[in-house]
Amino acid sequence: MQNSYKRVDAHLSNLGYCTRSEAKKFLSKNVVSINGVRVFDVREKAHHSDITVDGEKLDDETLVLLMHKPSGVVCSHSDGGVLVYSLLPQRWQRRNPKIATIGRLDADTTGAILLTDDGALNHKLTSPKSDIAKLYEATLAQPLRGDEAEIFASGTLMLHGEKKPLLPAKLEVISESVARLEICEGRYHQVKRMFGAVGNRVVALHRVRFGEFSVEDLKPSEYKILSL
Repeated sequence: MQNSYKRVDAHLSNLGYCTRSEAKKFLSKNVVSINGVRVFDVREKAHHSDITVDGEKLDDETLVLLMHKPSGVVCSHSDGGVLVYSLLPQRWQRRNPKIATIGRLDADTTGAILLTDDGALNHKLTSPKSDIAKLYEATLAQPLRGDEAEIFASGTLMLHGEKKPLLPAKLEVISESVARLEICEGRYHQVKRMFGAVGNRVVALHRVRFGEFSVEDLKPSEYKILSL
């Protein structure tokens, strides 16, 4: 567990409570304490675990979140539209390093998205070697024809413009035009392209689970802190 030792203003600014230049004013307006003793000097040093603000412990030094991303929200820091980060508390939006999504979901895709300010963890979970299973529920424009599960499980399906076949994927039929697909890769628009390769089209896509983390108990826009 990280428990860094540094100046109070560094703790506060890194966690988004205020900027370094605002720290002196923050200490005058809020009760910032080290081991129960209020401090007014931003240069005081302390371990993260020993600091409280108005009687509350500081936010965790690193955050890992599971969010149920709603439709129309963009997984980006710079693109136009409603950004996924705008659904987080203002303080978390000011953290340094910034919180970033672990991979992306299209604006019209809903469901499980992980976010973190831990760069090493983000890299680990987005690496092609991570082999993390993702479960999607796809609503299709046309009824399933019946051979999709066999094709997706074969490990021989080639997507247009690629030179390497997809790894085997598991298909579960929910109804004639709804299916759940579990993949362990993260190629560009992979689920939509897989159904396109068998002559169908995805009209709605929902990621039910990322690894072991499911959003079936979360409403759209809701999130929770994970312990990894």
